[in-house]
Amino acid sequence: MIMRFVIYGIIGWALEIFWTGMGALFSGNWQLPGFTYLWMFPIYGLAVLLEPLHDEISIWPWYIRGLVWVVVIFAIEYSTGWLLGMILGSCPWDYSGTTPFHVRGLIRLDYAPAWFIAGLLFERLHRTLDKIRI
Repeated sequence: MIMRFVIYGIIGWALEIFWTGMGALFSGNWQLPGFTYLWMFPIYGLAVLLEPLHDEISIWPWYIRGLVWVVVIFAIEYSTGWLLGMILGSCPWDYSGTTPFHVRGLIRLDYAPAWFIAGLLFERLHRTLDKIRI
């Protein structure tokens, strides 16, 4: 379980760095600065706790599973952002000035398609980890 926690954390970090780097590109910044927060490693690592959910819903159609992941990921992002805000005084990722599609600055509703895809990608990672017995 610890090894999977680390794998999910590192892959989550990598995807976030890629995502923010591509966002910079689309904003015209050819330096492609990608970034994440150290806080994100344990948050992405918590995906290990979602494996039983994946096992339960694995027979559902992919589009329903994708919607489940959007809801679950939004709930995790909101709750961890809220918790970090309580501990640190502010959430590291404050979406408040960046889009009208935010909820209290903690989640971006316009990221639903990205979370849909990310959830399905993490399913594939989970199946791969099961196959190689990590």
